[in-house]
Amino acid sequence: MTDQILQERVVATLVSNGIPVTANSPRLGRQAGFWAVAASTAVMTALSTAPSALYGIYARQEQLSSITITLVYSVYAAGILASLLLVGHVSDWYGRRTVLLPALLTALLASVVLSSSSSLPALFLGRVLSGVALGAAVAAAAAYLTDLDSGPGGAPTRRSQIGATVANVGGLAVGPLLAGFLAEYVAADPRMTFGVFAALLTFALVGTALTTEVRPLPEPRPHYRPQQLALPAHARVQFSAALIGAFLVFTVFGVFAGLSSAFLTGTLHRSSPVLAGLAVFVSFGIGALTQVTTMTWPLRRLLSLGIPVLVAGLSVFVCAAWVQPPSLWLFFIGAALVGVGSGAIYRSTLAVVLTTAPPAERAGALTLFFVVGYVGLSLPVVGAGIALLYVSFKVILLAFAVAVATGILLAAPLLLRLSTGDESPGPEPSVPGKPMGV
Repeated sequence: MTDQILQERVVATLVSNGIPVTANSPRLGRQAGFWAVAASTAVMTALSTAPSALYGIYARQEQLSSITITLVYSVYAAGILASLLLVGHVSDWYGRRTVLLPALLTALLASVVLSSSSSLPALFLGRVLSGVALGAAVAAAAAYLTDLDSGPGGAPTRRSQIGATVANVGGLAVGPLLAGFLAEYVAADPRMTFGVFAALLTFALVGTALTTEVRPLPEPRPHYRPQQLALPAHARVQFSAALIGAFLVFTVFGVFAGLSSAFLTGTLHRSSPVLAGLAVFVSFGIGALTQVTTMTWPLRRLLSLGIPVLVAGLSVFVCAAWVQPPSLWLFFIGAALVGVGSGAIYRSTLAVVLTTAPPAERAGALTLFFVVGYVGLSLPVVGAGIALLYVSFKVILLAFAVAVATGILLAAPLLLRLSTGDESPGPEPSVPGKPMGV
């Protein structure tokens, strides 16, 4: 499908829903397009985490067990991974917008499904669709932001890295808080929440449809093939370290988001959706803030902050569950520390991928990065959900914290090698035949 045909179909969809867009609508400039794509990405990532504040309501209304909620999460994760492997990389060949527009349409469809019914089949279908949408969009959107605000030779700028960070991690943070707020103070019905997301995604479609494709596409176009999970030959050491960091950080984000609800509703007997959303917001939001405020830090300084703070945060999180009585304040302090540590490590590893991948291979490199990350985000959460049937929450939390802390400490020497010979995690000018950055 060509970009022109795709845009005509998107325009027809928007017009049929009362949005006045025509095929000859003026294009947004690069700066306006940058913010439009960043906002669209944030809405999509927010949709992906919004249900984490609503699972308690679903469980009460539909009598869902913890294993059923785990299965719902697992199909969402499967949708992300399948989409990443099948289409996450093809924007390098066919254009960023050509991939991002169908992803937004799929996310809109997911919102419509979830806003029309709160039944278990609708929840399964909506989560699969939202996973497929996010998997297709996450690499293309990050690459699109870099294209729209690239420096000489296509090198990523600091603003493009900030934009990608805030759009991804910031969206993940805001989604549960917005959903929890709407459920607590507007209507305790998940369908209304996803109706709001459907409206936001409609505006996101308009903005993205009007954004210009700025990177020349390869001619002739390569024949389609699924993503090949191979390390780039010119930067194997850097990518290996970055992938290890991504796996561990995504594991922390995933298990924290999954176990925080069990801690609040089970251990503390607090079922407020706002509180559930706030817990995720604190961790993810502080992670995003950490990444934005440390843009000029060298990689070694970032990692020297992130590694010990993440281990400390996990320790405080465990203490919050094991002290008598369990402490809500320790829980939030642990969430904040986990956010700082994870944010610092995540930004270091993402900067390595963005600055070492050539522009023509950027989406493919980001796809590999996010595949590894979302494996870390999904498999441990599913395992923890199953383990809750047989083992107490406190034991699972302790085992998880020990495993991740051990992994971080063992990986620390390899992660710190990212900083060898590097004075800044920001982009460097691209030199033909020479890896950028590290």
